[in-house]
Amino acid sequence: MKHESLSYLPKENQGPWKTYLEQVERVTPHLGKLAYWVETLKRPKRILIVDVPIRMDDGTVAHFEGYRVHHNTSRGPAKGGIRYHPAVTLSEVMALAAWMTIKNAAVGLPYGGGKGGIRVDPAKLSVAELERLTRRYTSEIGVLIGPQRDVPAPDVGTNQQVMAWMMDTFSMNVGSTVPGVVTGKPIPLGGSLGRRDATGNGVFFVTAAAAKKIGLDLEGSRVIIQGFGNVGNAAARAFHDHGSLVVGIADVTGAIYNEKGIDPYDLTAYVAEAGGVRGYPKAEPVPAQEFFSLPADIAIPAALEGVITEQNAWKIKAKMVVEAANGPTTPAADDILSERGILVVPDVIANAGGVIVSYFEWVQDFNSYFWTEEEVNDNLRRVITEAFEAAWQKAAERKVTLRTGAYVVAATRVLEARALRGLYP
Repeated sequence: MKHESLSYLPKENQGPWKTYLEQVERVTPHLGKLAYWVETLKRPKRILIVDVPIRMDDGTVAHFEGYRVHHNTSRGPAKGGIRYHPAVTLSEVMALAAWMTIKNAAVGLPYGGGKGGIRVDPAKLSVAELERLTRRYTSEIGVLIGPQRDVPAPDVGTNQQVMAWMMDTFSMNVGSTVPGVVTGKPIPLGGSLGRRDATGNGVFFVTAAAAKKIGLDLEGSRVIIQGFGNVGNAAARAFHDHGSLVVGIADVTGAIYNEKGIDPYDLTAYVAEAGGVRGYPKAEPVPAQEFFSLPADIAIPAALEGVITEQNAWKIKAKMVVEAANGPTTPAADDILSERGILVVPDVIANAGGVIVSYFEWVQDFNSYFWTEEEVNDNLRRVITEAFEAAWQKAAERKVTLRTGAYVVAATRVLEARALRGLYP
C-alpha cells in the first residue's frame, strides 16, 4: 500500500510530509529484510486535531486549531516539541513528528516521535491570553500526554514559561505534581541546567566533529546563521566563543553581514531593544534571498523547514551546511549539494542537542536528582558526537550521503523494535 492513500492529507497538500516520505524512500533499499516493516515509517500512529477556544482580553471568544501527532512509539514514549506559529499545518506537524522518530533513534534515545502545534501568532496575544491558550490546549491533548506516554517540549514560538503552564495544567488535572510530563521547564520546576542552549551547543559539537572529517579548522572559519531565536543565538555564541567568525545572521526582520565578524552578544542586546537584527549598525544589510550565497565556510539554517531549495542550492558557497532547523533542505537541494561536494550534516543529528538534554531532564525528574551544567554538557557532547560518528561510518560503508547514513542507522533501530514487538492483536 502506498503512502498516497492517506486520505486525511491530500497528495497535493503534503508539504513537509512529502519531503519526509522522499527521505524514507531513499533509505528503503538499504534496510534489507527490515524493509518489510517500512510502511510503519510512512504512517503516523495517531493524530489528534483539537479546537482550542479561549476568552480574549476584550471578552470575545477566539478559536484556534491545535494538533498533537504520535508518529511512532516502538522504542518508547512519544517525544517532541510544541510549536506556536501562524503557518502550523497538519502536514508540518506530521513531518516534525516523523523527524523526531528518526532523530531519537539516530542518537539512541528511548523515545518515539511526537509533535504538536497551534496555528497562532503568539506575538499577537497578551501574556494572559497565551496562558489561557496553553492551558486549554494542554487540557485538550491531555488524553495523549504523560511522562510515560508522550513528553512535549518547547519549539518555535514556545518557551520554558509555556512548559511551566503545561506542567501545571496536567498536574492539576491528575491531582499530583508531575514534572516529567514536559521538558524544557524552568529550573525551579524540575528543569535541567544546560537545556536552554542545548540545541545550539549540540550544533557546535556536531560541526566540530564534521569539520575534522573534511579538514576544516573552526578557528577563524566564517559562519552564517539563518535564524536568531533560541537555537541560532546559542549556536552563534558557541562559534564566537571558539574563535569562529559569525559573518552573517538573518531573522524574520532581515539579514546582515560583516566580513570581520558579528559579536552575537552585542547583537543580542540590540535585538532585545529593536525586536530583530534589521538596522544593526555594526553590519551591512543584505537581501534575504541572497543570504545563503554569502561567502562562508559553514552555513547554518536555524529557522524553519524548506529554506534551501533547488533554486538557491546552486548559489551556496559554504563547504558545509549544518541543519539546526528541522527539514530545511529539500531532497532536490540535497542532490545538488551532494553533486557540488558540499557536506550536509542532517537535522536528525545536528539539532538533536535539545532532545538529548530533554532526555537528561526527564531522567533527572524521575530520580529527583539533578546534574551540574558541566555534567549535562559533557554528556551532550559524548552522545551527539557518537551519533555523528555512527552516521558517518554508515554513510561511508554504504557510499551514501550523511543524511541517508543517519536514516539507515535510525530506521534500522526503529524497525528492529517494531519487528521484535510484533503486531497486537
